[in-house]
Amino acid sequence: MRVTLRVNGERHEADVWEGESLLYVLRERLGLPGSKNACEQGECGSCSVLYDGKLVCSCLVLAAQAEGHEVVTVEGLGKDGRLHRVQEAFVTAGAVQCGFCTPGLVVAAADLLERTADPNDDEIREALSGNLCRCTGYAKIFDAVRLAAS
Repeated sequence: MRVTLRVNGERHEADVWEGESLLYVLRERLGLPGSKNACEQGECGSCSVLYDGKLVCSCLVLAAQAEGHEVVTVEGLGKDGRLHRVQEAFVTAGAVQCGFCTPGLVVAAADLLERTADPNDDEIREALSGNLCRCTGYAKIFDAVRLAAS
């Protein structure tokens, strides 16, 4: 089947099979490898995207469900060739280690800051609770979110 959706502000069409995930389509059909394929069960958050402005795990959304919807991936957060402030903050704070969880964390943090300009630690913890990082103790990630909020 053929689906049409907007990804990072651009209209895309893709031929998909009925059981294919949005994550697979983003990575393999549209060439957007930022969202990572880690658990395929919605447990780790590495594939987090904004789906009509709502944070979702793209591994849990069927590509067919995305017909006519707006998707923003980590690649689409920046504007005019510049990184998003959360992306810049992750680099500055040293919040990136292996990088596998980073795209999902960045999307989740950007979503948080869109809703809450100056989040406290509990709000950051709650917003990032769906994203697992296996390399860090999360301290640098929290530092990055605080930096992006300032």
